[in-house]
Amino acid sequence: MTAELALQQVGVRGRLEPLDLRIAVGERVALLGASGAGKTTLLSLANGSLQPDQGLVQWRGQAIRTLPRRRRMEIGTLWQDLRLIEELTVGRNVNAGALGRHSLLWALRNLLQPLERRECLAAVTTAGLEPELMDTAVSRLSGGQRQRVALARLLRQQPLLVLADEPLSALDPVLAEEVMVALLDQAGCLVSLHRPDLVHHFDRVIGLRQGRLVLDASSGDVRSDAIACLYQSL
Repeated sequence: MTAELALQQVGVRGRLEPLDLRIAVGERVALLGASGAGKTTLLSLANGSLQPDQGLVQWRGQAIRTLPRRRRMEIGTLWQDLRLIEELTVGRNVNAGALGRHSLLWALRNLLQPLERRECLAAVTTAGLEPELMDTAVSRLSGGQRQRVALARLLRQQPLLVLADEPLSALDPVLAEEVMVALLDQAGCLVSLHRPDLVHHFDRVIGLRQGRLVLDASSGDVRSDAIACLYQSL
């Protein structure tokens, strides 16, 4: 069976019209649309954090809501608001990405002292953070450093599919490039963007307009006027 995420006639009243969508592991998919088009709703459905009013979301052939925690962790999400725990250190936040592979006891021990420090440090350095920040509270970091912590947490999770909600917004060009490279280096990704000029980095482009799926094509076949239509007001 092909490892893929499948949304079958999935919809949310008032937010997303029913749609069919399949994303295979290994695909790099850009998600475009104006603010309020339904991009965040689609990502929330895709990772199981939002239940649809209709339809079925499956991961590798199984309904996502019935998956055990270990299988759900095969899908990683990089949220726009980062969802870090401010009071905890960088190391503990990064290790949160590995919770799906461990027991509750491991999670409690990690709160006392970051475990698997070598693996945690590898994720931190790959994300471009200084190793000496491992024991620094997230509340003391800059915005750019927090973005890197969230990225390191995602790398620590080692997902098969990455979902990212506007990961480049409010980033300087250098950091935006680094985050983009890291995301594209994953096994597969669905990345919500406000940067249509970046779609050439992806294999496929999906476009939402007022809660409807109106574009789904290879990035090489997408015309500029089709992208422009996504952002035009009615």
